[in-house]
Amino acid sequence: MAAPGGLAVDSLSRELLQSVVDVARAIFGAQASSVFLLDVEAYELVFHAVSGQGQRTLLGQRFPAGSGIAGWVVATGEPMLVDDLTHSAAFDRALAESTGYVPQSLLAAPLIQGDRVFGVLEVLDPSPRSRSNLESVDLLALFARQAAAALRIVIERHQLDGVRTSGGLDPDDRASARQLMYSLQRLLDTSV
Repeated sequence: MAAPGGLAVDSLSRELLQSVVDVARAIFGAQASSVFLLDVEAYELVFHAVSGQGQRTLLGQRFPAGSGIAGWVVATGEPMLVDDLTHSAAFDRALAESTGYVPQSLLAAPLIQGDRVFGVLEVLDPSPRSRSNLESVDLLALFARQAAAALRIVIERHQLDGVRTSGGLDPDDRASARQLMYSLQRLLDTSV
């Protein structure tokens, strides 16, 4: 599967994306979290990682990049918090219904490289404490920026090394990933 810019989304990248949605879901006490990557040629957003609701059925599903809140985030490059989706003009209820899960609230942040949005990180139905806290949007945006950078590093390292592994991260990458997670945990501990 290819990510924006012709980058291959290999097993290392999938593992990284899955850890991103798992951590985002845990940080915000959410029902679900997902990463969409933009297929520029088809102008569609593709589910590349899902944690929680829809985890077993949504991977690989596509929808028009101009639809819904994820589409708005791609178009603007800005994060968004919607506390009550019943009153949001940007929310595409039919699209949500097609996934089998209709959230009541969400946080969304762009995955950005340089000045280009290549995906979206969403957190669905975060805990009430997170939903009404504007700082949560900032935290998710920071986490999305970190996730985008980490994904790019993994993909580039994989392409440069020409290494094909089926067993996940090599020891150096595993140590780097652990350090990234420890740094994130320290950030979270100081922000709560």
